[in-house]
Amino acid sequence: MNIILGSIILILLTVVLLQVKAARQKQADLKYIQDKLNQIITEKTDERLLLQTDDANLKLLLIEMNRLLDHNLMVVAKYNKTEMAMRKMLSNISHDLKTPLTVVIGYIEIVLEDSNLSDNERKDQLEKVYRKSQEVLDLINKFFDLAKLESGDRDMPISRLEINEICRNNILSFYDILTSKGFDVDINIPNQSLYIFANKMALDRILQNLISNAIQYGSDGNIIGIEVRYDEGAIFIDIWDQGKGIQASRQDQVFERMYTLEDSRNKQYQGSGLGLTITKRLVEEIGGEISLSSIPFEKTTFTIKLKRIKY
Repeated sequence: MNIILGSIILILLTVVLLQVKAARQKQADLKYIQDKLNQIITEKTDERLLLQTDDANLKLLLIEMNRLLDHNLMVVAKYNKTEMAMRKMLSNISHDLKTPLTVVIGYIEIVLEDSNLSDNERKDQLEKVYRKSQEVLDLINKFFDLAKLESGDRDMPISRLEINEICRNNILSFYDILTSKGFDVDINIPNQSLYIFANKMALDRILQNLISNAIQYGSDGNIIGIEVRYDEGAIFIDIWDQGKGIQASRQDQVFERMYTLEDSRNKQYQGSGLGLTITKRLVEEIGGEISLSSIPFEKTTFTIKLKRIKY
């Protein structure tokens, strides 16, 4: 009897010792986690919590905490990228505003100070002032449009739209410009009515931006096309040209703020760099996606993908 009682006591003591050891180990593990988290936060490192443990609950906690660290790292990286992009954008906008404003001031000084100007010469100078002022206003409007889109401060009521007629109307609205520049136009829009839920003003702006972009940068090819394709769940709108295109190494950059394709020595290819950024934000606002494929002087295509509805 004494032997049995002694054995029970020994087993109980062993269990208690194991529990004490496990509690101390858990305490040590939690202390490690606390110290490591404090180090990661203080030193702003991208380290993870690495700990060998047999505790299933502690393993789950470590997994979730590492997920949180990964998420935090992505948020910080995105913030830093956005901040750098904003600084670059503000710098470029300052430069782009300064240039036409300097020209405007120069023209105005001529008009004010040169008393020998004829009426025709004075009118010519004022027309130049007007055109440059329009450039400044256009840039400012684009900047504020982008700011509103990125802050979510833009009301976009959604309605059922027939995509066929909207695409036709937008390409036809450029008829005079395309004719004057000698462009051929290839329109491939199916007769079957196709529908989406979107904001009409946003969709018009998207198409107009892409068509304007194709005219500006695709002039070497003298042809512009619009094609509407579809499958069971989606509608695809392609705006394409056969101009100078975009090299593969630069295609990921075209939707970034203030990115432009221009050669600074070639005024033909200069732009504000905000048009495609605004276009991408608008596409995302109406629940779509936009992509680019380009083979220079062969075919450059911007594709909008939108969810199709069948009623």
